[in-house]
Amino acid sequence: MNNQKLLIIKIGGNSIDNKFELAQFLETIATINTPFILVHGGGKLATDLAEKLNIPQQLIDGRRITDAETIKIATMVYAGYINKNIVALLQKNKKNSIGLSGADANLIQTTKRVHPTIDYGFVGDLNDKSVNTAFIENLINFGLTPVVNAITHDGNGQLLNTNADSIASTLATSLASKYDVSLLYCFEKNGVLSEPSNDDSVIKTLNHQQYEQLKEEGIISKGMLPKLDNCFNALQNGVSAIGILKATNILGFLNNTNHEYTRIIK
Repeated sequence: MNNQKLLIIKIGGNSIDNKFELAQFLETIATINTPFILVHGGGKLATDLAEKLNIPQQLIDGRRITDAETIKIATMVYAGYINKNIVALLQKNKKNSIGLSGADANLIQTTKRVHPTIDYGFVGDLNDKSVNTAFIENLINFGLTPVVNAITHDGNGQLLNTNADSIASTLATSLASKYDVSLLYCFEKNGVLSEPSNDDSVIKTLNHQQYEQLKEEGIISKGMLPKLDNCFNALQNGVSAIGILKATNILGFLNNTNHEYTRIIK
């Protein structure tokens, strides 16, 4: 690892759905001088479009079942409208960026998920060789900010829907040998909460033992599970710092001036 810092920032949840909050967030991160990669999913827009088209949607443990019609919707929403809207807003704020799916420049190649009991459909799973790190390095050296969405490919012409939290974690671990990487998960909550309905109940630091206990007690559940699984995997694989925080508090985390966030520790 060299001393050059790199941020992997994942934006999701209501922070994607709320146009005003998203615009504010992008205006803020455009001021960050440290190189970063921005990763995003689709928020509720993909679900809303599927409902309008009468295409049923199903989530299992925070992960979307992606049938043949849903992969079309996910691609249109994630790789199309949301991705290009984010890029346009970053350009507005003078942050030169490029929007990418995993298929572009063979950025992220995944394998179709095989599960003994659940058919996840066109869902891609990542591995330690999924990321084209040389291409990412070239973009960063060229002064471009990659904006990566949740659509990947299998190398055989099939697009796959891949969990954006997992993409962020895999990017972080894949680049950790080349950069001093921090991984930030930004969404609408202040962090990981000990009382899910109380946004002031932020767990300031969370280690793996605490996580397993809170998971067993049902305090941490649903979509937070894959997010935290990815956090601890990244921590074990060379990522320097990991935070889960409210999107509006990203500068507080980076400058260590506001402690309303969750820092993941070993």
